[in-house]
Amino acid sequence: MNVHSLEKRLNRMLYKLYPGQFSVQVTDDSIVVKGFSEDWNQIVDVCQRCVVKNSSYHVVNDIKFLNHEPKQMLASHMTSQRYDQKHYDVVIIGAGISGASIARELARYDLSILLLDKEMDVAMHASSKNDGEVHPGVDLPKGSLKQKYVVKGNRMYDRICKELDVPFYRRGQYVGFTQAWLRPVVEAFALQRRVECGVDDTRVICAKEAFKKEPYLSKDIQFVLYNPSAGCVSPYGLTIAYAENAVMNGAEIALNTAVLGMEVQHEKIVSIQTNQGTIYPKIVINCAGVFAEDIARMANDRFYSIHPRRGTDLILDKKGNYLTKSIVSTKTLMKQTNSHTKGGGIMRTVEDTILVGPNAQETYEKEDFSTYPEDIDEIIARQSKTCPKLAKKDVIAYYTGIRAATFEEDYILEWGHHTKNLYHVAGIQSPGLTTAPAVAVDVSHEVVKRLRIYQEVKENKAFNPIRKGIPMLRTMSLQERNDLVKKNPDYGIMVCRCEEISKGEILDALRSPLKVHTLDAVKRRCRPGMGRCQGGFCAPLVAKMISEEYQIPLEEVMKSTEGSHLVYKSKKGGASH
Repeated sequence: MNVHSLEKRLNRMLYKLYPGQFSVQVTDDSIVVKGFSEDWNQIVDVCQRCVVKNSSYHVVNDIKFLNHEPKQMLASHMTSQRYDQKHYDVVIIGAGISGASIARELARYDLSILLLDKEMDVAMHASSKNDGEVHPGVDLPKGSLKQKYVVKGNRMYDRICKELDVPFYRRGQYVGFTQAWLRPVVEAFALQRRVECGVDDTRVICAKEAFKKEPYLSKDIQFVLYNPSAGCVSPYGLTIAYAENAVMNGAEIALNTAVLGMEVQHEKIVSIQTNQGTIYPKIVINCAGVFAEDIARMANDRFYSIHPRRGTDLILDKKGNYLTKSIVSTKTLMKQTNSHTKGGGIMRTVEDTILVGPNAQETYEKEDFSTYPEDIDEIIARQSKTCPKLAKKDVIAYYTGIRAATFEEDYILEWGHHTKNLYHVAGIQSPGLTTAPAVAVDVSHEVVKRLRIYQEVKENKAFNPIRKGIPMLRTMSLQERNDLVKKNPDYGIMVCRCEEISKGEILDALRSPLKVHTLDAVKRRCRPGMGRCQGGFCAPLVAKMISEEYQIPLEEVMKSTEGSHLVYKSKKGGASH
């Protein structure tokens, strides 16, 4: 594609729409969009209009967002020299599902690996704030990296979750259509998905058959697109399992470790400056999510942009569990206000609770996890078209995550264009959880192949893919519970009554290969505080257990992040309260 003619065409298009406001400069690998605007949605729209489909160009956003200064990344104020002057074969930035799965795959080799993250635990951003669906890949563009890896990743889940002892269920996905005349179109679409895209379980079923399996679906639904391979997993549970197995096999994990800068010489990252010292890597893998562009900028390798996208999910009380046994949603041909979202749905999670959502809203903020009333109302209104009995009064909790989208709406899995020892794993949004196992395998192979140019890389003969998870008493029979309690009486002491979580399970979490020091970290591992009372009864007990297990004052136990104290000392020297 001729650079000059492309640049001229795009500038002509922008001038016609926004005279004198925006311009484009095309480089060898990027379409750099410049200008100014007070409207973030307009900025996103302009950049999306500049995407050239089926090309190697990435859109870079250099538009000035007027009256808004970029917020500083939230990071730990803790400083130390714990990792200062340490050398590693591979440093992975970002301990979400991408970083953790890649660390585990690289641990199959005799390498020194450091997985670092600025937060107090793994999976603190998008990897804990999504719905946990393992997608079948029925709705992804043919030829995209998302489509390539979603089919591979989906098929790996049974083995991966068995090895890592993570619950995984193939619930099946039902997408209902209310317009009967669309059925021939959807039948043709299903055939194309099976034949050309490898989603070979895609089929259309009649509404009567769907109602037998899902009786609370809207009776307006005329037929359903069905994929039995769709499943669900705990996204943070899987990330934790990957990270623990990586540690078991020799990888190191540095939490509370923020990347503050890089030294780049001769197109190579020489060192990484962090709040815990200067680290010297041979290879750097950028899995920084919404901060991937920032890492690329530090490394002098910015050839793409990330535009954050908010999504809110709602959690229903268990009395709403009757709504669905699987994953359900509806589609129409009406124009979507946001064409870059699957539209969300209603799903039964691995914990047998009902999750509703997400929605999708463009945002300038990379770490604004606030949930707004209008988001809840939007989700309820939309998803009640799928299940009319869905009620706002049944919502007991909600959360919001930020997705790391590129303007091309596809992944970036490639070596740096200007910095040669940097590999980008960027733009990982839905179905990033599904694709992670397959992406991790390919990325690890790419990195090992590059390392072998400079050094011998042997397999780790001691690698053990098996990780034993925490026993879940609530899923056991009475006999199984009794047998476990006989071996360890701590499993007979109930701490969380809502979710039936015992003292033994919480101690297992605190003694796992990846140590955890916060209330929410324990919550993610074995669910105390996830029930109807949301920790009202068990939170003080869990905090006390953390304090006793790690022999730290109760005032130093945090809820989730630095500064999120649970108790304070009396100013007069009295007891903590």
